[in-house]
Amino acid sequence: MKTSIKFLSLFLVLSIVACKQSTKEETNIIEDIEIAENQYNIPDSWIQERVEAANKKLNATDAGKVLWSAMEAHGGLDKWYGNGYFSLQFNYQPVNGKGIRNSYQTIDTWSNKARHNSITDPSSIFGWDGEEAWVKAKDSTSFEYDTKFWALTPLYFSGHPFVLDGEGVNLELLPETEFQGGNQKVIKATYSAGVGSAPDDYYILYVNAKTNLVTAFKYIVSYPKYFPNGGHAPEKITVTQGTTTVNGIVFATGFKTYWSTNDKDGLGEYITKIDVSDISFSPTVEEGFFSKPEGAIILE
Repeated sequence: MKTSIKFLSLFLVLSIVACKQSTKEETNIIEDIEIAENQYNIPDSWIQERVEAANKKLNATDAGKVLWSAMEAHGGLDKWYGNGYFSLQFNYQPVNGKGIRNSYQTIDTWSNKARHNSITDPSSIFGWDGEEAWVKAKDSTSFEYDTKFWALTPLYFSGHPFVLDGEGVNLELLPETEFQGGNQKVIKATYSAGVGSAPDDYYILYVNAKTNLVTAFKYIVSYPKYFPNGGHAPEKITVTQGTTTVNGIVFATGFKTYWSTNDKDGLGEYITKIDVSDISFSPTVEEGFFSKPEGAIILE
């Protein structure tokens, strides 16, 4: 009798343990599924295909070869797309104190989506979901600048040279030049009609002839909302201020921007300081992270 009771007790204990283990395993499976749904679900095969296409296209021209060498020196296009969601704090500070733009942002580099949080008021946010720009802020003073224009603008500072791999980007090799004591390979990037929100923009990249790192870049702003009758702002030149390596990618830790001139080095009046910090990559974001949140408004 005692032996039967012992066996019965042992059976019950084992059943309870098995039940708990089964429940734990089911919970783990559910959690794994939820995580997978929010992961950076870009298959390696897609990344490899895009990298191979860029490699073939760029290495077919002299200008493209310079850009590809810069991409390799900065860590490689495969790492850029394979690392996941790209986050950073981008503090844009005009020296006249007007138009400061300081936000923490996360960017989907694969499809160019972005979400920004104000540093001074983290509850105020804006973003671009790939088709529409949106903003959610306590009042009009939260973002005293064009958030639609700014949603992806920092990517075109911190994302060089990788942001020039896409369709509709046209490259031209310019004569080498000396800049701040070093020889620079120079390429100009323009855009085909209908590409992006400002297809008349251009970038001129200075690529150090020894390191193949981007030293500086010239650019113009031709955003139609700012220039409805055509034209653009005067050319500026932005110079890298220090570098850091995050997940194998070399980033600038800051920039200084000047009006562009024809003088030595082309540096005119110093107009903007930019600090870049808290750079990271992540394999996951919250579900619907880049989509318009409840209470936000769509920007025209």
